[in-house]
This record gives sequence, C-alpha cells and structure tokens, in this order.
Amino acid sequence: MQIPAHDLVVQYESIRDEIEAVMGRVLAAGEFERGEELWAFEEEFANRCCAGRGIGVGTGHSALFVALKALGIGEGDEVITVANTDISTASAIGQCGARIVFVDIDEATFNIDPNAVEAAITSRTAAIIAVHLYGLPADLPRLAEISGRHGLALIEDAALAFGASVDGRPVGGIGDVGCFSFAPHKILGAYGDGGMITTSDEQLADKALLFAGYGERGRESMADSDGRLTILEQGYHTHLDLLQAAILRVKLHHVDTWIEQRRSRAALYETLLAGVDVATPMTPAGRTHVFRNYVVRLKDRDFARASLALEGIETALLYVPPLHLQPVYASLGYRRGSLPITEQVAEELLCLPVYPELSDEAVRRIAGVVRNSVTQPDTTTGETA
Repeated sequence: MQIPAHDLVVQYESIRDEIEAVMGRVLAAGEFERGEELWAFEEEFANRCCAGRGIGVGTGHSALFVALKALGIGEGDEVITVANTDISTASAIGQCGARIVFVDIDEATFNIDPNAVEAAITSRTAAIIAVHLYGLPADLPRLAEISGRHGLALIEDAALAFGASVDGRPVGGIGDVGCFSFAPHKILGAYGDGGMITTSDEQLADKALLFAGYGERGRESMADSDGRLTILEQGYHTHLDLLQAAILRVKLHHVDTWIEQRRSRAALYETLLAGVDVATPMTPAGRTHVFRNYVVRLKDRDFARASLALEGIETALLYVPPLHLQPVYASLGYRRGSLPITEQVAEELLCLPVYPELSDEAVRRIAGVVRNSVTQPDTTTGETA
C-alpha cells in the first residue's frame, strides 16, 4: 500500500457537497474578484487570529511583499530572518530592495534564535521576519521584546502555522503583521493559491490594501462613486479570488477538527518512536503546535528515507540546502559554516506524513520502518544506521 505525503482528494470527498454548493453560488453570481464572500472571509479569518483586519492577497509571497512595502521597508534597510524557510520569505525582502540578513536557529525547535537576532541588529535593521516553522510558533515573546526595544517591525510568517498559538494568543495576531499562505497543502489550503495579511494597525492595513490594489483606494469597486479613478500609490495587483475565498470559508469551519487529527497523528508517532535514536518534535511551554509537518531528526536521514521509499512511503525534505547556501544568494557572502545549526539539521531532518486523513494503521507502519532503519545495518557502509 502506497502512503503519499499528502492526500487532498480524501479531504475534498469529505466536504464535496459544501464545496460544490459555494462554488455554484459564486459562479452563478458572475462576480469573481470583489464581493461578499471575500469580505466575509477576511473578517472571519482576522477574527480567528485576534487581529483587527484581514487583507486577502494572491499568494503567501504577496502577503509578505505587500506587508514589507506597507511598513515602508526598502533600499538601505535590513531584514533579519532564517535560511531554513521557503524562498518566498527571503525573496519578498530582496524584491523590496532591502538586504536579507540570515541568522541561525534554535536547535531544539528549529525556529529563529532570538539571541542570534539580537546579535545581528545594526543601525540599518528595520524588521524581523519570524517564520513559524513546521507549524510551531517562534519565540514571539522574546522577539517582541527585542523588536520593541530596538524599534523594529515584527512580521510573522505564519504560512505553516494557522491555528497555532503562543500563551493563548493565535499566530497572526501577535506581531505587527501576520502573513499567511493558502497554498493547497497548508493547514488551511485553497484549491489553487492565495494569501492573507493580518494586523490590528489600521494605518498599516489601509496601506497594505492600497499597495495590493494598484494603488486605488476603492474596495467594492476600483472607481469612485462618480466613475472616476483616484490612484494614490504605484501599487501592485494581487487579490484573493472570490472563488477561493468561498472555498476557504467552508474549510475554515472544518480546520479545527483537521488540526486535532494532525495532533493525534503526531502523538501516536511520539509514542511509537520512543526509545530509539530519533528526535521527535518538541513543543515549548506556552506554545501549541499544528503539525503542518511532522519532522524527525535522524543521524542517517538519507538511509531512513530510502527505507521508507522502498516500502512505498513518501516523505519530504524541506529547505535543503538552506537559502544562505543557494546560488541565488551567493552575493550575500554566506559560506558553509556561516549558520552551523541550520546546516547541520538540514542534513538530518525528515518530514513524515501527518495529514488528517492518515490512518493510525498507516502511522504505525511508517513508524515501524523508521524504527527499523535506525536499528538495522546500512548495507552501503556495513554499519548500523
């Protein structure tokens, strides 16, 4: 039996009637860019994040880019973030004209290390992008204290962590601004792409809405009431389509159940992998994990992955090699050894299937192969893996 890394078909089948009903309603109305489905979803999503406003955009990258532009970040500025993240995090910084500053991670959580952030701050630092990696929030209390003391913007890249929280507060509503992706395999995923900006700063929200909409101040319509345009900024064109907003509204009513199912799978893995040389995810006190990925650390990751593949089990490597070692960022001057923890864990981390529809039987099978891989000899070396 093949076990895929994700299975969106099973999820769709479980909500097919609801999805087809809202899609039919949108299609019959003949309006696809602006409308009540979008406004309602923005409000509902912002409320879930305990944020004052939500601005729907086309992608998670657009959310980051527009947020940075709305914060006034550009040429001459520096933005601190991590290298074990999707290219969209860093490219949004670079495309704003700011300099990307990569720092190392906390070895226990794989999230950005606040001590490394503090050490990297200069007179040109304008913001920190905290990536909530794999579904676990970064240390936002520490980062908020640091950013507040230095007068920096704190941006949450929460693409992997919708539904997670810190001290009871949901991600996306803790920093100055939150940025989300609705790519299909996210915790809350569209049937295409999409993104969201969340903030309780009304001025920042207005700027983000302006930048995302060609610099036109209209919301329900591009034109003013007299039919004329008023363009206030040289903006961009990125919006969340009505059809995707309607689909996401349906999924929003189910996402808590899906998150609990992910946590149940993670708890079973934790039990089944106890007692062997495999480091399983940890969740610090005060934080909750939504397990967008279930990531284990193994000394011989590649042998374990090959063993799983032989059994028809699909796994994934994320952010390998890390961004600071990618050719696109060679000009930044980072070399192997610049971020030692990031580089080490990149060679040892493996993402196991953890989607809500995964059966307990499948989890047991996956865990059994992992256990065997760390206790059986690697025939390529003749040593125990």
